Amino acid sequence: MSFAAQIKIPATYMRGGTSKGVFFKLDDLPERAQVAGEARDRLLLRVIGSPDPYAKQIDGMGGASSSTSKTVILAKSTQANHDVDYLFGQVSIDKAFVDWSGNCGNLTAAVGSFAISNGLVAADRIPEQGICTVHIWQANIKKTIIAHVPITDGQVQETGDFELDGVTFPAAEVQIEFLDPADDGEDGASMFPTGNVVDSLDVPEIGTFQATLINAGIPTIFLNAADIGYTGTELQEDINSDVAALAKFEKIRAYGAVKMGIIQHVDDAISRQHTPKVAFVAAPKSYVSSSGKAVDASEIDLLVRALSMGKLHHAMMGTAAVAIGTAAAIPGTLVNRAAGGVEREAVRFGHPSGTLRVGAQANFEHEQWVVKKAIMSRSARVLMEGWVRVPADSF
Repeated sequence: MSFAAQIKIPATYMRGGTSKGVFFKLDDLPERAQVAGEARDRLLLRVIGSPDPYAKQIDGMGGASSSTSKTVILAKSTQANHDVDYLFGQVSIDKAFVDWSGNCGNLTAAVGSFAISNGLVAADRIPEQGICTVHIWQANIKKTIIAHVPITDGQVQETGDFELDGVTFPAAEVQIEFLDPADDGEDGASMFPTGNVVDSLDVPEIGTFQATLINAGIPTIFLNAADIGYTGTELQEDINSDVAALAKFEKIRAYGAVKMGIIQHVDDAISRQHTPKVAFVAAPKSYVSSSGKAVDASEIDLLVRALSMGKLHHAMMGTAAVAIGTAAAIPGTLVNRAAGGVEREAVRFGHPSGTLRVGAQANFEHEQWVVKKAIMSRSARVLMEGWVRVPADSF
């Protein structure tokens, strides 16, 4: 019996923010995977090691969590005044499914670095010393993101003293601007799909909850922690080991997605795992983070915990941080109320790994809320580069 040989594909394994993933240049992929479709999905599933009934991704590059089961495809931009097109694929761990419905804000921090190092940014735009501004077209959500990448001696600077809770070692700071992060729509309710900053969300057999449903950064369902039996100081093990709690969150997510108009029926949620997110908020309280670091209530404006791909995230998704910053800037949202109900252009929130600051500029224009941009700092680093190998018959 003969078996297919392995093929090798140029790839880079990168950390961006509190996530990591496998990065590809579009034209390095096998020809049939250079276009969207089954071949591309099957290739990326095999690269990451999914679907894996053991949920360990031992036979692939995935790290058995939503933060590490990620892929990125980059190409010179097809859009005017942009450097690079950025396509993100969230790979399911235990299912044969790649979700293309949203962005990864954390890996965005690595996109600019990869683009510079791999010839996707014009050489005359890269300074010998200083900051290179990379204009990114986020192809999943059709939005512009600007990355400010530090350069030393004409090369991307990756080391530095910027510390990011959820990442073990310091690195160079990369500032990210998410321009016009709210969803685009024909009516005035696109950021708030129901037209309300707070809704009543009815979830059969679970309850009725106040909720802020927002499309900014990534579609997110915000709940009050106390309404669902939590304090907002929970760590991963407090929720991820509770099967009943995870099932409750998934049901809330499904009904929230229907109310947001993202899906037509709750059963459709299973095929759209990446969006929307569910998060719960509370007023500041002191707690001890997952690393053992004490977070004092005086250091933060509110507490936020968020779920990604069915599990409580170990820190905070970058796109969800955009949603948090945006909602915090808009009076009356549950996020704004938890943060004291005052006007603000920046918020520091506590998450399981520590704290994060995010800024957003919101204005009320033409009878609707408009957010011009959200800003946060992350870091990125190349972990490995070379080739990833997959069986030739796997896609």
